[in-house]
Amino acid sequence: MRQLEQFPNLVAMFFTRAREMGDAPFLWHKEGKAWQSISWAEAARQVASLAEGLRAAGLVPGDRVMLVSENRPEWCISDLAIMAAGCVTVPTYTTNTERDHLHIIDNSESRAVIVSNAKLAKTLMPAVLHSGVPEVVIGIEPMRMGQPGRLAFYDWNMLIADNPGDPATAESQARFGREDLACIIYTSGTGGSPRGVMQHHGAILHNVAGATAIIAEDFGWDDEVFLSFLPLSHAYEHTGGQFLPIGLGAQIYYAEGLDKLASNIEETKPTIMVVVPRLFEVLRTRITKAVEKQGRLQKFLLDRAVALGLKSVDGGVAVWNQPMNLLLKATLIPKVQAKFGGRLKAMVSGGAPLNPEVGAFFQALGLTFLQGYGQTEAAPVIACNRPAAGIRMDSVGPPLNDTEVRIAQDGEILVRGELVMHGYWRNDAETRRVLRDGWLHTGDIGVIDAKGRIKITDRKKDIIVNDKGENIAPQKVEGMLTLQPEIGQAMIAGDRRPYMVAVLVPDPEWTAEWCEGQGSKCDPATIGDNPAYRAALGQAVDRVNRHLTVTERVRRFILADEAFTIENKQLTPSLKIRRHILNEAYGERLNALYRA
Repeated sequence: MRQLEQFPNLVAMFFTRAREMGDAPFLWHKEGKAWQSISWAEAARQVASLAEGLRAAGLVPGDRVMLVSENRPEWCISDLAIMAAGCVTVPTYTTNTERDHLHIIDNSESRAVIVSNAKLAKTLMPAVLHSGVPEVVIGIEPMRMGQPGRLAFYDWNMLIADNPGDPATAESQARFGREDLACIIYTSGTGGSPRGVMQHHGAILHNVAGATAIIAEDFGWDDEVFLSFLPLSHAYEHTGGQFLPIGLGAQIYYAEGLDKLASNIEETKPTIMVVVPRLFEVLRTRITKAVEKQGRLQKFLLDRAVALGLKSVDGGVAVWNQPMNLLLKATLIPKVQAKFGGRLKAMVSGGAPLNPEVGAFFQALGLTFLQGYGQTEAAPVIACNRPAAGIRMDSVGPPLNDTEVRIAQDGEILVRGELVMHGYWRNDAETRRVLRDGWLHTGDIGVIDAKGRIKITDRKKDIIVNDKGENIAPQKVEGMLTLQPEIGQAMIAGDRRPYMVAVLVPDPEWTAEWCEGQGSKCDPATIGDNPAYRAALGQAVDRVNRHLTVTERVRRFILADEAFTIENKQLTPSLKIRRHILNEAYGERLNALYRA
């Protein structure tokens, strides 16, 4: 069985793999209708040269370099080159506002910024100029940067061409250790201003080793292929979608975007997919609708597959159900697997809690589904389900190797190990709050079962406490609401109130079908006032309420003015809802539901 070596830093891991893989393809992107690759050897040459270019531009070890780019090969090469130069990467979201950029620039004191294109520079550059901290701006694509002044502007390709570097030399110059700072990743800010999490080389390497052990021991370490589509500025994709593939010597394809994700999956045939729960919920809905449109027989087969899959998860398929199980494996299941490329070993869900019903759905269709758990403060993976330990959809699996987890007296999950951050950048108060006696206080409530698997039961800061002092976990209720075909998104509220209320975003496809069934044309501006339309949504809420306790049930709801999106700041880039933003937008109307 292959084992991952003990590396002194992330740069050494990359150059070692590049030496081993040579001219084999590494990074893939699409040009027109064709996928184009960059080999490991060429990537190593570019990393070494860009590191030399950064030094030539005046950067010294320890300097922070802000990276603003969509997922593409240049992101990976820039990240590795920044680290190879002894600097610290500060990844930021492409959806950031000028204010967000300014906060991160000033907080991190980044001396340089790398930006991919003119569109992103339009939001970034005013922050750069207003801050006065950065001295160097590097554009990956040619762009008009403005009049030269105190800022030095560089073209990414020219910087590489003008400073030819040698991979072996670059590797020998990377003398920093596992304890040294690799990157500062700013949390997406579900509850306020982003905080800079200091991730050291050893923290990410610990994650890579733990995840590699799961792949090697439970699936077999082979020629792995990853499809990268979650933002690389998010810790989950940064580690799981970039450094894990590097550690495995895998290929990385960069998706064209979420709108083309389905076709990209079929084209690239990934072996491992790193995904957030919201995307799985969307895929589940699309698969269900696509099968239903093929007729009653296909819908019947899907229903039976899910039913048998649930029984299998709970303890195996009975002998009398084996004929149906064999029929499904010969008909429906291969078609679904083909839509995911046909060689998928596992889909790994992280970044937010997953509704167990969604996981069971994909597991039932023959797609191995692993729910993981982590936080940016832990580089970010703490635990992950694995077949060897027995997959349970209501758990996030056992901790990674060499990771200590214990439950505090109040039920909070505590974590200790090399994966834990060294603190928040320039924020001692917050660091002292979450790091105590070497333990990371996660803010999550959970239990550990007899087989060592962690089960998340609540989120400390997200718990709603009603006027009777009873606790309600909103993510559970919201997850159940969004599984209804009528509801696309939901947020519930009811802190210190007698019952739960909700903001609902109706599913647009269901709305279109409902209007067609009514024989009327829907006006988005007035459809929410239609009593029959609201009654249909109310029926969906009632279906959910039947499976909830009295305190969890949603009694009344309002309709959102627009979908929750990253652009309107109501979703984080990892697609989690920002409760404080939604409460600001809808708080008065939600409060009015208690007065009506």
